[in-house]
Amino acid sequence: MSAPQAAPARNASRAVWLKNLHQWHWISSALCLLGMLLFSVTGITLNHAAQIEAKPSVTRQQAALPAPLAASLAAYAAAHDGERAALPAAAEQWLRDTWSLKAGGRPAEWSADEVYLPLAKAGGDAWVRIALPDGAAEYENTDRGWISWLNDVHKGRNTGPAWNWFIDIFAGTCLLFCLTGLLILKFHAANRPFTWPMVGLGILVPCAIALLFIH
Repeated sequence: MSAPQAAPARNASRAVWLKNLHQWHWISSALCLLGMLLFSVTGITLNHAAQIEAKPSVTRQQAALPAPLAASLAAYAAAHDGERAALPAAAEQWLRDTWSLKAGGRPAEWSADEVYLPLAKAGGDAWVRIALPDGAAEYENTDRGWISWLNDVHKGRNTGPAWNWFIDIFAGTCLLFCLTGLLILKFHAANRPFTWPMVGLGILVPCAIALLFIH
């Protein structure tokens, strides 16, 4: 192919690549827009967690298991002493009926005297303790506020598998957004002399801060 014919072919190929890159760039930015806003805001709240006061709200409730259920739990505990195992279905149903709690098959800690069920959650904590001799049950719920909830959502702490999957997919989308943006910069760098100095500055500044000021 002669030089006059090669130039239009290169320009056509370049135009196709740019069109595809721009398309994937805007699609990835649209998909991760809300997530990027959320993680940006919660990044600030996490960075200043010590300065943002949180006043936990603690509620405690007590109830008594029906005698047949208490007896069945005592027998179940004898078979699982020292183990971590989920509550029987009847006990989970009693928690739903009494305190609207969903144990969801979470493992409880069993001993001869009691069963302890931790119910960790984003933005707080909760637990249920049942004394097996008499069936006395105690429920405690701690709510640390919406900022703590957002911070835990940012970290994926006690948020469940669905949110963890979202974080992985969101991270992949952000990676696609960054890579397509970098390639678009490469295509336009010839006409924008400050492109690579700015990219280099964006890499150099965080690396320098990490090496010099993080101990």
